[in-house]
Amino acid sequence: METGLNSAMLPESVRSWWPGLVVDGPLTGGARNDIWSGKLDGVRVVIRHSRRTPDSRSWEWHLLRHLHDCGIRVPVLLPSSAGNSDVDGWHVYEYVEGSHPEPKDPRVTDALTEVHAATVGWPQRPGSASATDLPELLVGGDVDLTALPTGLAHRIVDAWRRARTPSPTCVVHGDAGARNAIIDEHGRCVLIDWDEARVDQPHYDLPIGPAELRANLAWEIATCWIPEPDYARSLVQTFTGTAPR
Repeated sequence: METGLNSAMLPESVRSWWPGLVVDGPLTGGARNDIWSGKLDGVRVVIRHSRRTPDSRSWEWHLLRHLHDCGIRVPVLLPSSAGNSDVDGWHVYEYVEGSHPEPKDPRVTDALTEVHAATVGWPQRPGSASATDLPELLVGGDVDLTALPTGLAHRIVDAWRRARTPSPTCVVHGDAGARNAIIDEHGRCVLIDWDEARVDQPHYDLPIGPAELRANLAWEIATCWIPEPDYARSLVQTFTGTAPR
């Protein structure tokens, strides 16, 4: 993650489309994307750079607008001077004042449940795939089953299959938890960082039993195997009972 970015180092396209945007410093928590705190016309904002494709980013921005219109608390994108939400993967949104909740805070569960209800039948994120489709597609989003050891890949797919439920598919946050939620000054839960969102079964956000917990762990290993290999391998022993090879 870049930590030395300052206002002068912002790409010219960003500085021209968001006049007056200044960088204060890096923010923690962006494992796959670079994020910074800044100000726009004196108002505190978050500056983020996404490495997703344009179609994938457009899907995310459309989703956030839909959720906001449904009354669900999510980051509010601040348009550029031309009205764009995204300039070459750069985007700016309002900083949410508040604090991270305690683990298992029911307000996080309630917010995710609202997201699932508001996105039943939502189209899949371009380039991504659900755990149901991946055994055939092999590649989707951050998951490449062909990159995993064959035995581990088979166990992961088996865990996904055993956790299948008749629930309709919907948008899942993909990295839900206390670190990606903020309780604002009014006590409302704001869900942040939708970079890993996709369409899948709702239990990938809210597991309902041991099979679903195991499927979620399998997903975490698969999706982190390439971008965060050390972390992914650290989970394998818990998943399989053996050290990775």
